[in-house]
Amino acid sequence: MQLKKVISSVLLGSVLFSCGNPKKGMEDVQPPNIIYIMSDDHAYQAISAYDSTLIHTPNIDRIANEGMRFDQAYVTNSICSPSRAVTLTGKMSHLNSVKDNLDIFDTTQVTLPMYLKKAGYETAIIGKWHLKSTPQGFDHWEVLPDQGDYYQPDFRTPKGMIQEEGYVTDIITDKAIDYLEKKKGKDEPFMLMVHHKAPHREWMAAMEHLNAFHDEKIKEPTTLFDTYEGRGTAAKEAEMRISNHMGLTNDNKISPDVRDKTNHSPFMGWYDWAYNKNIDRMTDEEKEKWEEVYGPINKNFQKINPKGKNLTRWKYQRYMQDYLGTLLSVDDNIGRLLDYLDETGLSENTIVVYTSDQGFYLGEHGWFDKRFMYEQSFRTPLMIRWPEHIQAGAVNKELVQNIDYAPTFLEAAGVDIPEEMQGESLLPLFEDKTDKWRDALYYHYYEYPGIHGVKRHYGIKTKRYKLIHFYYDVDEWELYDLDQDPNEMNNVYNSPKYASVKMSLHKKLDQLREEYLDSDALTQQMLKADLERLRKLEEKK
Repeated sequence: MQLKKVISSVLLGSVLFSCGNPKKGMEDVQPPNIIYIMSDDHAYQAISAYDSTLIHTPNIDRIANEGMRFDQAYVTNSICSPSRAVTLTGKMSHLNSVKDNLDIFDTTQVTLPMYLKKAGYETAIIGKWHLKSTPQGFDHWEVLPDQGDYYQPDFRTPKGMIQEEGYVTDIITDKAIDYLEKKKGKDEPFMLMVHHKAPHREWMAAMEHLNAFHDEKIKEPTTLFDTYEGRGTAAKEAEMRISNHMGLTNDNKISPDVRDKTNHSPFMGWYDWAYNKNIDRMTDEEKEKWEEVYGPINKNFQKINPKGKNLTRWKYQRYMQDYLGTLLSVDDNIGRLLDYLDETGLSENTIVVYTSDQGFYLGEHGWFDKRFMYEQSFRTPLMIRWPEHIQAGAVNKELVQNIDYAPTFLEAAGVDIPEEMQGESLLPLFEDKTDKWRDALYYHYYEYPGIHGVKRHYGIKTKRYKLIHFYYDVDEWELYDLDQDPNEMNNVYNSPKYASVKMSLHKKLDQLREEYLDSDALTQQMLKADLERLRKLEEKK
């Protein structure tokens, strides 16, 4: 990969215009439409194209079966807002203005939709935005405010806020199909970003799926009761354990009137508020259906009164039943959208992407949530369908990352990839050309101090090894041999056996940090600014 240089704001305008024309020799080729579907917190473990242990997702699987499944797709920063900013810019968090969920996206940047618009595309985004600022570069946008709601969701639009009746995943798909219907008869290609809220916490399923998994015994991960021995303090101190950080009310759907009143978690007030907020958005009919399912669960919880490991096991089952139930609607609606494309003939010249903004823990290491560079959080599902360009049923095992999405779409559209984008187009991988592909990925997570208490860290991943540096209030290194230790339980950083591997990875890490324009000096500068921001927030409380 060539060293990418940041283009100054003075030059961005001229770059935009120079990149707006199709590449030479492609003038007579009809540019493909692009439909980019991104869910929120969808773990690759919960897609049957990757692993059929937990759930069957036939419609999402169609994209993999009719296109390419990527088995080593990763993010640059495993948290919602930063991943969205990376997709729009093709740049790492330290250069795109959003490194955590508190940052506001700088809309003066030239983004993917702006480049495509200049090249003759119509652009649209529907669903979750979660970047605080107003969407720019889109001809059409209807986005959820902040995290959005599952029932009777509000949408921000250019004309103001509107509320829709129904379930959010259905409504986002309705709006996407309606947009495509209105595109009929128009010649210009389009890029449509369909961003689902689901299956984000608190995992509220559609009414027809409320009880889908409640009679099933979900298989526990082998690391559910991980004690984090042999690793540093970061894993031990993270606040996302199912056992004592998952809320009985908002997460496990136990009424505040039923939960153990002796539980004095500092999060309890927020848990109860979130539970009541979600219930209050339901219609009377939905509340009746909800009570039919969760009333007996509440009564059974009172009866068995689980404690200790039994409580953790009970919470895990409740978590997974709701998480998987919420995914059923995502899969149903992907099917609706794919069927529409087939019925209208749009499938033939449309790139369809399915991914998530990052991975998610489904009980591995005893956790829910994401953030860490450990595999289940760092890795994301990715599958791409493009008839006549990608062989059906193809599987790719190269190291790809979400900084690659914007360059891929631009090259497919016949637009030159701007130098400021740090990713690489995936088009060579569509043709199985891997001889010059990257051999390592870079990652950097910033949101600490913050919710879930995951310490700041950066690191490097190759196909076999992972080197991580935790910093700020610690200075700890971890090294994992993924071939020998796929569950990342044994930190071998200080093992003499891995001395040469460690030296090689440190050298590669330094190289990637320089290549991506990251450094200790920049890290300290950002840390200082973040701490000042936190100080001001505390003063306002």
